[in-house]
Amino acid sequence: MPVNPTSAKASDPSHDFLRAEPRPLDALFRPQRVALIGATERVGSVGRSVLENLLNGSFQGKVYPVNPTHPQILDRPAYPNIAATPEQVDLAIVVTPAATVPDVIGECVDAGVRAAVVISAGFKEHGAQGVELERRILQHLRRGRMRLIGPNCVGVMNPLAGLNATFLHEMARPGNVAFLSQSGALLAAIMDWSLKELVGFSAFVSTGSMLDVGWGDLIYYFGDDPNTQSILIYMESIGDARSFLSAAREVAFTKPIIVIKAGRTEAASRAAASHTGALTGSDDVLDAAFRRCGVLRVNSIGDLFSMAEVLGKQPRPRGPRLTILTNAGGPGVLATDALIAAGGELAALSPPTLHALDQFLPPHWSHGNPVDVLGDADSERYIRALETTAADPASDGLLVIVAPQGMADPTQTAERLASYARTFPKPLLASFMGGESVAAGVDVLHRAGIPTFSYPDTAARAFQYMWRSSYNLRALYETPALTELQSGPSRRADAEEFLQKARDAGRALLTEAESKQLLQLYGIPTVETRVAPSENQAVDAARELGYPVALKLLSHTITHKTDVGGVKLDLRDERAVLDAYRAIQQAVTEKAGAAGFQGVTVQPMVALQGYELILGSSLDPQFGPVILFGLGGQMVEVFRDRALALPPLNTTLARRLMEQTRIFTALQGVRGRKPVDLPALEALLVRFSQLVVEQRWIKEIDINPLLASSAGLLALDARVVLHQPQVALADVPLPAIRPYPSQYVSTWVMKDGAAVTIRPIRPEDEPQMVRFHQTLSERSVYMRYFQVTQLSTRVAHERLVRICFIDYDREMALVAERNSVEAAGREILGVGRLSKLHGRNEAEFAILVSDLYQRHGLGFELMRRLTQIARDEKLERVTGNILPENKEMQGLAKKTGFQLKMDADQSLYTATLSV
Repeated sequence: MPVNPTSAKASDPSHDFLRAEPRPLDALFRPQRVALIGATERVGSVGRSVLENLLNGSFQGKVYPVNPTHPQILDRPAYPNIAATPEQVDLAIVVTPAATVPDVIGECVDAGVRAAVVISAGFKEHGAQGVELERRILQHLRRGRMRLIGPNCVGVMNPLAGLNATFLHEMARPGNVAFLSQSGALLAAIMDWSLKELVGFSAFVSTGSMLDVGWGDLIYYFGDDPNTQSILIYMESIGDARSFLSAAREVAFTKPIIVIKAGRTEAASRAAASHTGALTGSDDVLDAAFRRCGVLRVNSIGDLFSMAEVLGKQPRPRGPRLTILTNAGGPGVLATDALIAAGGELAALSPPTLHALDQFLPPHWSHGNPVDVLGDADSERYIRALETTAADPASDGLLVIVAPQGMADPTQTAERLASYARTFPKPLLASFMGGESVAAGVDVLHRAGIPTFSYPDTAARAFQYMWRSSYNLRALYETPALTELQSGPSRRADAEEFLQKARDAGRALLTEAESKQLLQLYGIPTVETRVAPSENQAVDAARELGYPVALKLLSHTITHKTDVGGVKLDLRDERAVLDAYRAIQQAVTEKAGAAGFQGVTVQPMVALQGYELILGSSLDPQFGPVILFGLGGQMVEVFRDRALALPPLNTTLARRLMEQTRIFTALQGVRGRKPVDLPALEALLVRFSQLVVEQRWIKEIDINPLLASSAGLLALDARVVLHQPQVALADVPLPAIRPYPSQYVSTWVMKDGAAVTIRPIRPEDEPQMVRFHQTLSERSVYMRYFQVTQLSTRVAHERLVRICFIDYDREMALVAERNSVEAAGREILGVGRLSKLHGRNEAEFAILVSDLYQRHGLGFELMRRLTQIARDEKLERVTGNILPENKEMQGLAKKTGFQLKMDADQSLYTATLSV
């Protein structure tokens, strides 16, 4: 019998049974009772402006002015403090002086206020005294569940609810865009612009200092908001990086998140001892973070809003290749230049397409892309050219440029485009150039949902932004391959012990030989390396390895060997080895002192028949470890052909990282060279990322060069820097993306004696999840989903990828698996899932067990482990929904300590466990 509760959509995106519950931030954006603390009648004051906005708009809730010295304000009763208001308040807006705010917030917490917006300034932006005020505010917030936006903000606005809790003089127009900004001045400027351009919003949020509510909270909230179709962000700082990435990755699946980030310069980048550190700028890391979670970054305010329109109205392109139709050569060239400069491609039209165009275009048409349909083109010629080029599989999107010249009729062309666009499968953009002559046509296109731009270069860049967004999201949808290290025994404990010995010796720099030993523990092949503390040992090692050899400095203190003359290559006999040893010792002693010389390492010379790559990692103060990949060798910092990614990686993400470099083209094989084994290189990057996230004492690590050829992969040199021995692990930055929680992996024995492994789910489990769903009966499916969901729906790639590729910070799913002869490999027997609720420190559970393995004790074991994980993750409560006829699940819930409560309509049990 099934042991399957049903939970809300957080645990399964295909599940449609939702319960209407208020969301934690509803008090901020949909309050019923609002108190303004610091209300006043003084003309020109913030207190008066906010109060007038609350009273004069279409807000239907109650407003309570609070001022200890005024019994009445603007002909309304006022109250001396929040406790004196006649009803419990949902939202408190605070505009009192900074020094008073901590006590005011404390009173709000005591009064049960659900949310607050602190407009007042004078906090951390004013130094140590302000920092102390913020600390006191946080102390009060931790005593209750009140959420807070600010301090030092303009306020919040919900045009759809008529709420204007700001001191801005106008209310934004209603719309479907949530605009979040760390700059109050920019927010005000966007407000003025939007009223003129008739742009509407579902919310306007000035985030201020983000003392409590941060990007992650807001992204989750508007991701769940049915009135919001896209989320736009003006960002100055990332705040809680892990929270932002977790929320953005989940929401970006269904709604565009578009960010403009101030500060693109590398002023924050630092000189570092490693190549990786020198090549890693903080803004580059931010770009890598945005790519990892599917966020689109743009460069201007105009792009911010135009891309919200484009992504909201058009399908995403399947590739970067754009076809341009134009009735004027110059605009087509401008669009082409902009497209290529942004990283896009012109579609190479196929011979059949070119032949078809020849049949109806004038003889002097461009015979290529851009397709110049010439200045006398009418609407019929445009549409025939559009239909012909759209059918070419080499084209991923189309841009139609109309310049008002010759026989062009912009309005008629727009009407034909509008009718055609309703069934158009590819993104379609337009650039109608001019003023009054194209205005009517532009209106037609807007109503048809075709994004229209005044200038063709802007339209071309918009297409490239679309492709970039699609490309980033695609990495989240692809199923990676299972790597060997994931399926084999972990060497994590051996590596930890290895590093601890160096720390116990007071060392922060591993020798080259030690660095290679560490790589070998994670399955990364290295060139054979012998340690030679004396010249005689160097000669012996060279003789055993076979000439020619290379000698490299062995040092506990010196970072770069070449800087001190510490590398000698192509040594072909004993005399050359002795001379090289003595030369290295003398050079190091002269430049760095005798203490920097501990001997040499001896290695066989490797014939360089491949490409020299660099693979490294250094720490970013906000995002933790960052992985770098690119062209290596001695000129690595000159050519700077590199890309960054956040660990941990899987094979899909590793391929995406490689694709961002120019050297990737060569790795696929050029000029008669055989291609590098790219799947093997992907797997190596995955293992390297696992090393980086598991061994947190590593501060910097370089493999340079990593030799890649058709014959294999080989680390020729390696360098590892650890955190200083006095550094505590708590002070080491965490990875921005939580790595695989291997602490929850263990074996268990079912009632029939069969051993199974219970572990957190992985993206690579998608094929096994397909087979798992094939074993489920209709009853099991109904008990889990409250409806009989078809197998084709349950195993759809778009659904399973979201179930398997989870964020372990927000969700924990356990699978029970065993090796099966019948399944020809691994077989999943059951799944248990904990999904955190947005804005709450609690989670919903769900369990599903294959019909073949029910009544084997597996459901209880999964439930027991989920409740233990909830305790380990410090959750407050776990809940789940169970159908009345699911007696097995009800018994299982009671057995594990849950309390059951029937809904008023007798249709659903809610199981609750206080952790």
